[in-house]
Amino acid sequence: MNRPAPLVERLKKKPELRDEARFIRSWIEKPLITGAVSPSGKALARMMAKPVDPAMPGQVLEIGPGTGPVTEALLERGIDEERLVLLEFNPGFVTLLRQRFPRATVLQGDAYDVIGLTQGALTGPVAGVISSLPLLTKPVPRRAKFLNDCFSLALPGAPFCQFTYMIAPPIPLFAIGDTHASGSSLVWRNVPPARVWTYRRPAH
Repeated sequence: MNRPAPLVERLKKKPELRDEARFIRSWIEKPLITGAVSPSGKALARMMAKPVDPAMPGQVLEIGPGTGPVTEALLERGIDEERLVLLEFNPGFVTLLRQRFPRATVLQGDAYDVIGLTQGALTGPVAGVISSLPLLTKPVPRRAKFLNDCFSLALPGAPFCQFTYMIAPPIPLFAIGDTHASGSSLVWRNVPPARVWTYRRPAH
C-alpha cells in the first residue's frame, strides 16, 4: 500500500506549502501584524499587480510582501526586479525575500513609518504602491494617514492598491479627501475570497 509522503518531503517538492507553513506560524504568533493566514493566491496577486503600469517611470513600492506572491505577479506584469522596493516587518520574511529577489531593495521595519524607512532607498516618486497590510486593525485616522504618506511618495495618478476580505473599502472614502477609489470583483479563487481596492490621487 502506498503511504503519503512525509510532510518534510512534500514541503521540499512544493515551496508553496513551505510558504503556507511560514504564514500560519507567523499569524499564530502575531495575528495583528500578519494580515493573512496564508499567502495571497495567484489570482489575487495578479489582481493586485494589474493597476501598476510598467511604462510609468519610477520604482514600485510593495508593503507587506510576506513570502513574495504579489512580488512575483509584479515581475510577470513587466516590472523589472531592480525597480522593486519591498518593505516587510517580519525578519524571517525579509531574509527569504532577499534570497528570492536579490536585485530588489528589501527593507525591514514598521510600514506606518513608510516615509522614514524608505528615505535613501527611493530614487524619486514611485509608480505605484501595493499594500498587504492588515489595515483594519488600525483606527481610521491612522489608515488615512498611511495612505496620505504613501501618496506623498508617489507620482500623481499612481495607484495605491490594498486587498481586503471585507466588502467596504479598507480606507473609508469620507476619510481620504480628493481621492478616487474603486473596488475589484471578488476573487473567489483566493482563500478566503478577497477583493482589491485601488486608490488614485489626481495631480493638482
